[in-house]
Amino acid sequence: MKIHHLNCGSMCPHGRRLMQGEGGWLARAQIVCHCWLIEGREGLTLVDTGLGTAQVGGLIHGALKALMQPRLSLAETAQAQITALGLNPRDVRHIVLTHLDFDHAGALADFPEATVHVHAPELAAAQAPVNFNERQRYEARLWAHQPRWQTHGVGGERWQGFDAVRALGSDDDEILLVPLAGHTRGHTGVAVRTRQGWRLHCGDAYFFHSEVVAAPHCPPGLALFQTAIAADNRARRANQTRLVELNRDPAITLNSAHCPHEWARDAALAASPESFQAP
Repeated sequence: MKIHHLNCGSMCPHGRRLMQGEGGWLARAQIVCHCWLIEGREGLTLVDTGLGTAQVGGLIHGALKALMQPRLSLAETAQAQITALGLNPRDVRHIVLTHLDFDHAGALADFPEATVHVHAPELAAAQAPVNFNERQRYEARLWAHQPRWQTHGVGGERWQGFDAVRALGSDDDEILLVPLAGHTRGHTGVAVRTRQGWRLHCGDAYFFHSEVVAAPHCPPGLALFQTAIAADNRARRANQTRLVELNRDPAITLNSAHCPHEWARDAALAASPESFQAP
């Protein structure tokens, strides 16, 4: 396997100093949608999709658009970037979602033939929201084409101290779902085993690289945003604490879905032919 690191949607809200701890107070922040494209034995797998072609064309929730100010670039969609890599978007066999927010599942309709893997509690929350938070965040029109869902239950094995971890497929132990509830009811991470060790896509379990270092801290705007939209803030903070511990292991690399520093680092490293190839 080989991992390509894609930015499938740039969010540019005002308040860069508040959101990223640097730059001007009124300058625009740079928040990415860091998705993985995995070239594997059975075709292509996407980990999150970012924004899709329909959203770029105008199908995007008005309140979220006003808040996050997405750049809406067709060239940043996963479909366009896969084509630019010389690959065929129709070869995307599987999509693995950390959760179903619009900036993580916005391009599902661009890959109608793919099997969509999701944690069972997350799909339940999206299909039957129980509170204001869930009713506002999930956009059923993004999956109105009726994807081929494959849900994964709450039971499983242990991995690096985390419980209820599930492998994708009956005999594939290289792509794992790692429950990281808090941001949403069924939020999950995605772990992949590479030659250099494990990589864990943490989705929105944290937003900025400084949240998982030895002395964690978060820009105040991002901290407020994460708290405000969390389905279970206590669980979210507990999982962040566990990720700080995990990040101390040199054989494990973490990715947030939205940190531009991590995306730039990993996109550059992946340009090497030997980077991030699994056994």
